[in-house]
Amino acid sequence: MGPIIFIVSVVLIVVFIVIDSYNRLVTLRNRYKNAYKQIDVQLQRRYDLIPNLVETAKGYMQHERETLSAVIAARNAALTSSRQAASNPGDPRSMQQLETAEAALTGALGRLLVVSEAYPDLKADRTMASLMEELSSTENRIAFARQAFNDAVTLYNTKREVFPSNIIANAYNFGGAELLEEAAPEVKQALRISF
Repeated sequence: MGPIIFIVSVVLIVVFIVIDSYNRLVTLRNRYKNAYKQIDVQLQRRYDLIPNLVETAKGYMQHERETLSAVIAARNAALTSSRQAASNPGDPRSMQQLETAEAALTGALGRLLVVSEAYPDLKADRTMASLMEELSSTENRIAFARQAFNDAVTLYNTKREVFPSNIIANAYNFGGAELLEEAAPEVKQALRISF
């Protein structure tokens, strides 16, 4: 009877380890997906602000249609990339496309803000100032949400790489998740212009 109890105990311990590792991987994967949803909410807020910003600027910047069009095109590309990333957060390709689109949008917004410096009436416009404040606030929220997402992805990736979870992760196709990097500092600097 002794060897049978020992074998059953070992099997139960192995089953418990497998179930626990699997459940922890699922929990951590769901945590980073939820964290991405927080980024998605803030990105959507940003995307919704941009057309209002462009419309306000359009009244003052008649000769800057190319700049305004570039901002809208970059916003639309970023929105498309964001939707793709939202369908599969953590996917390396989706995250890279989102990072590239967001960097392009940040650059286009930066160019708009630089050009708008030449229009004193635009700088004095209350609607523009309010939109710029909202945009600045949203950028901060995006940064916090990005940090929470990256923390969740790091925990998930660590769990899927350590023994014995790595065996379970490979057996049940728990792929790695990609961090969402911030735009390059020189691109982010352009958005620091204040009205």
